[in-house]
Amino acid sequence: MLFLFALLYLRPISASLPAETDMEALKKEIEELKVKIEELEPLKEKLTVLEKKLTEAQARHQHELDAEAASRTADAQNEVDLGGALRFTYVYRDFRKESEDKGGDLEFDLFRLNVDGAYRDILVSAEYRWYSYMNVIHHGWIGYDFADTWQGQLGITEVPFGILPYASHNWWFGVPYYVGLEDDYDMGLKFIYEEQPWNLQLAFFKNGEWGDASKTDRYSFDVVKALGQENEETNQINARLAYTWDHPQWGSTELGLSGQWGQLYNDRTASMGDHWAAAVHVNGFYGPWNVMLECARYDFSPKDPPGTDDRTVVMGGFDTAFPVASDGTLLIANVSYDVPVSWGPINKLRFYNDYSILIKDQYDFHNTQINTLGCLISAPPLYTYVDIITGKNAPFLGVPTDIHGTPQGLGPGDPDADWETRFNINIGYYF
Repeated sequence: MLFLFALLYLRPISASLPAETDMEALKKEIEELKVKIEELEPLKEKLTVLEKKLTEAQARHQHELDAEAASRTADAQNEVDLGGALRFTYVYRDFRKESEDKGGDLEFDLFRLNVDGAYRDILVSAEYRWYSYMNVIHHGWIGYDFADTWQGQLGITEVPFGILPYASHNWWFGVPYYVGLEDDYDMGLKFIYEEQPWNLQLAFFKNGEWGDASKTDRYSFDVVKALGQENEETNQINARLAYTWDHPQWGSTELGLSGQWGQLYNDRTASMGDHWAAAVHVNGFYGPWNVMLECARYDFSPKDPPGTDDRTVVMGGFDTAFPVASDGTLLIANVSYDVPVSWGPINKLRFYNDYSILIKDQYDFHNTQINTLGCLISAPPLYTYVDIITGKNAPFLGVPTDIHGTPQGLGPGDPDADWETRFNINIGYYF
């Protein structure tokens, strides 16, 4: 390379050597060439320095690119989504004269906030709700993905029992919700294994979501300390196993088994009772159709003081408490049909009929039933439930009360109870 620089820098050398008489001139030319080569040495050193600097600059640039890429990857892994909803309800109750006289009421339902996040394999999910009469946590848990098929959740997480996430299509839910066996959330630890076609969930719940059984302002219905009973749920274990058959031509069918056992601690006797529940369910999706079928048994056996009526336990939720039959059978039969439409922002109508019944074991208790005929109007992000809810000995539906005004529908009930109706429109904007 140095020789090429010399050739470019110096004038060309003659191709033929001169005669002997020109030796002196040739020597002189050689000396001049040596001088020129010595002058090129500093240029060679400078070239080496510049090449080194270029290499270092390229290395620094690549490091910055790698750091930026790593930062983008970390940002992608550290995702947090904020959401929520604002809902209003129009309600007409045929079992209240003031509702009939006024033509119903338009009420504030709730405002809620949701947080869902992930950083690498660490997860978080929480929801808090503000109603007109109470503020409650719906759920809140921290999770970890151990593998593609295994996940753990710690905190207030959904109890794995029966059809998930809801055993109903309507806004009001069915009888199982009001006895703590649908859309129930408790404080504990849950593991989920999912690899199609299997889904297995195992959980341990230390207590209800608040950790305070005297609070009735809660989203989930649990055994509470109220109305003269001092029981609370503790040390509950759950197992749920489901298998899904795919029908390539027409849909899928999930068959599931659920089991639940836990303790009931009584503050007055300082003794432990227990409770258990079991269920079998079918959840089928066949084109536009969805069919839900479930049968569940439950039993509460508290250790109450002598003289306490142990045919019922007291359950609470939504800032109220009422007696519930200590043992019984729950049956669910729901069906829905989806109709795609293009009516401005409305893209789908879901028509449904949900029916549920609690058959109480006590011979002199009277069954509780709820039937809801309705339609979900989807115009994302606006969703509207239009429901005709009819119930007999059902909570919040004109149920009979005792002399203190406590609802008795899920407890003894009333043999002469009528079917009561609530016409309900719930409008919600979800973001």
